[in-house]
Amino acid sequence: MGRRLGQHFLVRASVLERIARAACPEPAPRVIEIGPGKGALTAHLVSRASEVIAIELDEGLALRLRSRFPGITVISGDILTTDLARWGAAVVAGNLPYYITSPVIEKVLVLGPLMTRAVFLIQKEVAQRLVAEPGSRDYGYLTVATMIYARAEYLFTVPPAAFHPPPKVESAVVRLTPHPPPGERPEELLAFAGQCFRQKRKTIRNNLRPGYGPQVDAWPEAGLRAEQLTLEQFAAMYRRLRGVER
Repeated sequence: MGRRLGQHFLVRASVLERIARAACPEPAPRVIEIGPGKGALTAHLVSRASEVIAIELDEGLALRLRSRFPGITVISGDILTTDLARWGAAVVAGNLPYYITSPVIEKVLVLGPLMTRAVFLIQKEVAQRLVAEPGSRDYGYLTVATMIYARAEYLFTVPPAAFHPPPKVESAVVRLTPHPPPGERPEELLAFAGQCFRQKRKTIRNNLRPGYGPQVDAWPEAGLRAEQLTLEQFAAMYRRLRGVER
């Protein structure tokens, strides 16, 4: 079942321990684990957190988790429709299925200060996008979305042999540490950035002119592409549109 859902189970104990240590470098009051599967990472988290909440889509695996770890809370459900804020502040960790990596990361980021930190095992290609610099090939909407809410760190690479079944690509562990977003309306800034990246090869002028008119033609960023801009430049353009340039 796990493979059909896009899950490759991490089985190498040394990597599991490194992930748990990155998530909980000191004892944590609460950890939310996404996609615990058979409980390999869970076994390393229970000794580091007072409370572990495991969210598992596969009902059969959820049943096994309840039997193996009677002291944790197991939620059998879809992470994308689960209200993570209901448990309050928490560390978030997990081996994310490749096919839902981006929406899960975006969902966790908007927790804001309720996310103490997040440590995820994800496809290496996506990890590189999270930490990319403006102007690089990997820099894009997901990079900016992450930067609005958190500082991303690429911790280490995980080879296919550490999984069962082995994926066809390398994986990596990343850590997200929340910080105050720029401005009072981060969700609107994020939506604006999404418009700037609507067609990646087009300039800011061509992406924004249909929605905001010729005013954008005079902007210093008008002739650049979104992948060339820093978070500060996106925030400056958004403030300009709202008439609160500073």
